[in-house]
Amino acid sequence: MMVEQILTGGDRNFAYIVADAESHLAAVVDPSYDPARVYDRVKELGMVVRYVLNTHDHHDHSNGNDEMERLSGCPALGFGSKDPDTGMELVDNAELPLGGKTIHIIHTPGHTEDSLCFLVGNYLFTGDTLFVGKVGGTDFGKQAETQFKSLRTKLMTLPGEVRVFPGHDVGVQPHSTIQHEKNTNPFLIRSKYEDFLDLKKNWLEYKQMHGIQ
Repeated sequence: MMVEQILTGGDRNFAYIVADAESHLAAVVDPSYDPARVYDRVKELGMVVRYVLNTHDHHDHSNGNDEMERLSGCPALGFGSKDPDTGMELVDNAELPLGGKTIHIIHTPGHTEDSLCFLVGNYLFTGDTLFVGKVGGTDFGKQAETQFKSLRTKLMTLPGEVRVFPGHDVGVQPHSTIQHEKNTNPFLIRSKYEDFLDLKKNWLEYKQMHGIQ
């Protein structure tokens, strides 16, 4: 399997190419800001775009959808979308075939109601659900509670060696692992929702105290 992480602009947004080397089929995740460059890179790798996937519908992740569809002929798919070829609907626990690989769909509401993560082999593309050392923004009510549940019951139950590839380059490094995040991410260290919420409410102060950018 082949994975490439591409900084596309915006607020340090990442797009991703994940490809099955044997079938030469690729999925593009969040083709934001510079879809032509992402598409050209797919072609340079000798691959063909099979899917265009969005982790959620925020503009900074989806603004490249139209151009990517024009270039690749593949419509962008997000939560609840139906792939026109397989008829598969992108809902929790659905699976999309990518040559000899499988894209596992994980619905992780919180940052947005439609937030998805994509697990392909040992690679997890988390959008704005989970960053390196941080989590995506929410309110302090239902969104925060839903995000806490998504993180604890959907992502932290994955094997520790699963590699985490976030939607933005806002951490101390561009990617991580589930185990590293369990051990070091201040939001994930807090096992009680009340402590998680307290950190969200006081995040700016926490960042200043710990020298976090």
